[in-house]
Amino acid sequence: MTRKQVGIWMYENSGGSQIQQKMVDQLREREIESVCGLNLAEASAKDGTVFCQGKDLSELELFFSYNAGEQTPYQVYLYQTIDSMMPMINNYTSFALTEDKFRTAHKLKQAGVSATDYIVCNRDNLDQVRDQLIAWEGQAICKPVDGWGGNGIIKLEHTRDIDLLAPFLKAHASHQFYLERVIQNDFSDYRIDIVDGKFVACYGRKAAAGSWKTNISSGGHVILREPLPEVVELAQQAAFVTGLEIAGVDIIYDIEKQRYVVIEVNGIPAFATPEQEAFGLNFNDTKINYIVDLIDRNVNPAQSQSKTTTLDTSFIHLNSNHSNTQQVEISL
Repeated sequence: MTRKQVGIWMYENSGGSQIQQKMVDQLREREIESVCGLNLAEASAKDGTVFCQGKDLSELELFFSYNAGEQTPYQVYLYQTIDSMMPMINNYTSFALTEDKFRTAHKLKQAGVSATDYIVCNRDNLDQVRDQLIAWEGQAICKPVDGWGGNGIIKLEHTRDIDLLAPFLKAHASHQFYLERVIQNDFSDYRIDIVDGKFVACYGRKAAAGSWKTNISSGGHVILREPLPEVVELAQQAAFVTGLEIAGVDIIYDIEKQRYVVIEVNGIPAFATPEQEAFGLNFNDTKINYIVDLIDRNVNPAQSQSKTTTLDTSFIHLNSNHSNTQQVEISL
């Protein structure tokens, strides 16, 4: 009997190869074979299917894509096509949503999830931005809606800074201008990993001395954090609203408003590196197990022994008066 196959494209550095091998071994124990190294940069589509490295991807039962560092617009373009052919993790709709900071924050706000305050407008309408800056006492963070790793982020300290940004905005390819309110915080954050709605890990990042950016690529460093129930629940809400099967939710504490706030939802949250594991981040095996369970359930839905749990979604605003409470049954 021919075993079912899944496609995998996973990063290889920082322990990625070892993580992939553990996934492959566990999937094989469940009689699922893996076709690895399917870099969509080398793929082409014709005759109603997609070919990559000589493999007809229509023969796969599922595609698992987990390589943010080497992702290109062409790969994302094919990602959407493959999503129409088979289950993908993450699904393309949710992946595309969380690639856009504005759309993510907008959806979270609509659902009543505590998220960052923002404004987005046409780059030619700087008067609207100036008015909002006045309301925010002149401070805001200008971000590209699709950036990552802290790249392209500019902190505005005064209303007049808008005028200094104007030439940059005019030359930028994007027509939208996205600002977030500066949140008073202790220059640290929480990163909560969620897989299939389940809590995986909690850790944090601390900005370097004299900096406000917590991103590792911007000089921040990893810190150990306790998984506070309020923070974990907020992360689960964010993952649920965005629809990501795998999510890394970044959260900070707003000192002024005395609440936790989602600042970003990531569709490809990294595993712990060997150095981070030595430091005390020991969630990789749990994350691998949950991902393998998720893949197995999508590949073999009839064979999965489903347990049903009820997720309280009363936090979600379902109509204009925001008064509905809904419960959704989810197979685990």
